Parts: sequence; C-alpha cells; structure tokens
Amino acid sequence: MNPEPPVPETSVLAIASHVVSGHVGNKIAVFVLQSLGCDAAALNTVQFSNHTGYRRFKGTRLAAQEITDLWDGLKESHVDNFDMMLSGYVPGAAGVEAVGRIAMELKEDAASRQGTFFWVLDPVMGDNGKIYVAEDVVPAYRKLIHHADLILPNQFEAELLSGVAITDSASLERAIEVLHDTYNLPHIVITSVSLPIRTSASQTPASTRPASPAQSQAPSTQTMSVVGSTRTSDRKPRLFTISFPVFNAYFSGTGDMFAALMVVRMREAVASDNGNGNGNSNHYDTQRAPSWLSPDDVEPTNLPLARAAEKVLASMHEVLARTCEAMPAHLTAAVARLAARRRVSEDVIRAEDETMHLLRSQAAELKLGRNLGCLREPMIEYRAEKMV
Repeated sequence: MNPEPPVPETSVLAIASHVVSGHVGNKIAVFVLQSLGCDAAALNTVQFSNHTGYRRFKGTRLAAQEITDLWDGLKESHVDNFDMMLSGYVPGAAGVEAVGRIAMELKEDAASRQGTFFWVLDPVMGDNGKIYVAEDVVPAYRKLIHHADLILPNQFEAELLSGVAITDSASLERAIEVLHDTYNLPHIVITSVSLPIRTSASQTPASTRPASPAQSQAPSTQTMSVVGSTRTSDRKPRLFTISFPVFNAYFSGTGDMFAALMVVRMREAVASDNGNGNGNSNHYDTQRAPSWLSPDDVEPTNLPLARAAEKVLASMHEVLARTCEAMPAHLTAAVARLAARRRVSEDVIRAEDETMHLLRSQAAELKLGRNLGCLREPMIEYRAEKMV
C-alpha cells in the first residue's frame, strides 16, 4: 500500500450529522477524509445515539443559530481556513441557510485566488419519491445551490431541484441541463439512477489489481448508475455514466461515504490534471481554474469528475462487498449475545421482529475500520461511458 496520501495537503470543513454508534454522516466523512490524508474539521448538525434507520434513537438537532455560533467560534480562534467544504444533512431550512452563509464566506475569502476553495454539496432531502425533511428545505436549497461547485443529489433530489420528472434518459439529460443552465452549477453527479442509460459503448470492467474473494462473486444481476456532468463555458452538459451492480441488502450511510470519497478523489484528479484529462498538456492548470472547470474540448470520460467517480465507486463496491460478506456472522453473533444476556433461547430472539430489525441494522453498518485498503487503493472495475 502506498504510504503517501493521494492528495496534496487539504483542509476540509465537513458539516453533517453525527452518531455515537454506527457509520453515517460525519462519522463516515471524517474517517474517510482523514484516512485519505485530509485534515477534517467536523461541524455536527445533529447528535444521535445511532442512525434513524434503526427506528429507535435518542439525541438532539442543532438550531441554525448554534451552527452559526460554532462557525463564529472557529473564526474568532483563527481556525477557519479551509480548502474544501462538504455539507450533508442539515435539519431545517434555517439551518440550510446558515450552512450556505458559511460556504459563501469561504468562497468570498478565496475569490481573489481562483481554485483555492471548492464546495461539495450533498442536498439531503429525500429518496425514492419521499421527502424526509421539512418542506421548506427544498426551496432553501434551490436558493443557494448556485454557490456550490459540485452537487451530489440522488435521482429524487435532482427532480426536486430541477423541477424535471426523471423517467428516461432524455428527461435525465434535461434535468442536468436545467441544473447547469439555471443555477450555473459547474459539476453535478446524480448518485443513484435506476433507469436504462444510453451510452456510447457497452460497459467493460477493467481491473487494476486482483479481485478479493468477496469481489469475485457478483452481488446481484440488478444494476444502477451514477450520472455526472461538468459544464462547458456556455453551460452545456458533458454527460457520462457509470453502471454498477447492486447488492441485495439495505445500507445506511452510502451517500455519506460517496460524498466524502468524492471530496478526496476530485481533489486528487484535479491535482494530477493538466487540462486535457490525460496529463499530457502543460498549458492549463485545472487547480487554478474557477470551480476546477476543464477546458471545453475535454471529453466527458476524461473529465476529472469522471475519473474521481470511478475511484469512488470502486471503493464503495469493495466496502459493501466486505460488509455483505460479514453480515451473516455478525447477525448470528448478535443474536447469541442477546439471548445469553436475556437468558432465553435464540429462537425467542429471532421471533421478535423489532429486535431482529435492530440487530440487522447493526449488522449492516458499513465495515470501514478494517478495510482501509478499499478506501486507499481500490480496484477500478466499472468505467465511465459517454452518454448519447
């Protein structure tokens, strides 16, 4: 394993939720960012015992003023110098506005030094047709996303932001066009698209190192896609997609892991890019371009965004494979421990639906700590293809 971090020295302000037990929000983001060589500062918008997927949790949410107070404390102590910002779950429209003001302050401070600050915004609002935040959060995000450099909505959130119902490749492309043109967004990645996507060529896996036993087994025949685009100077999309197999399990925190990995891999891709997507030109420095925009003649699959997404999905595929592999044994052990504690048979535990839901939720927590290799040097199996 290469001991050198994949990115130059990078300070990241991560604003998201936090849990005492488990891996979602900033609990994932800080671990991923630090494991890949970034200096991560965490501003936690909620403090919960565990993630809400358990259906049982305790904790508190920060008010908007508390978010602002923490930011003011950083400024007063002169520890407010950040190269990048990652924002995730924020409770309430007022909180979203407070986070937006932080990002705008950082962007204004870096305005005279192009390329020295980059905001990755994950507009957490809902999924699968259901909003799980207050209704006023949606217009709050619409008002501020034009300040972001990269947004990471899922398919449903892309619909909410663009106002376009995504039902096929054409409407998907239209939604991205609206986001680029209306909000002047530099980079977009829609993180979970469940539609057939038209591409210029069939997907061809390409390995960079041998697969592990867990990876050698196809997780399922179902696939999903991420769809990304970096706009041109006239706000036109450059669309690429990456298809990947879906595991037959439910995980929490995958969006948070995707976002944190995108922070690092985008920084890495831009740092090694010289403007044409292959590092052969010395005439363009993407790191010094506004919002790290590539020249208009760079093909979609050569964009730093596409190369970053390939590595992100590679890491996620490996982590999820290992999590799936460990789940049965973890669940069996959890049932045995609880039965012994309560002095009942394991059959009694397995007959309790709510208890089993809690134990399954724990077994499905992403296995990150013992799989650092998956984060640092993943095998790239799924490559970006140009959308047509």
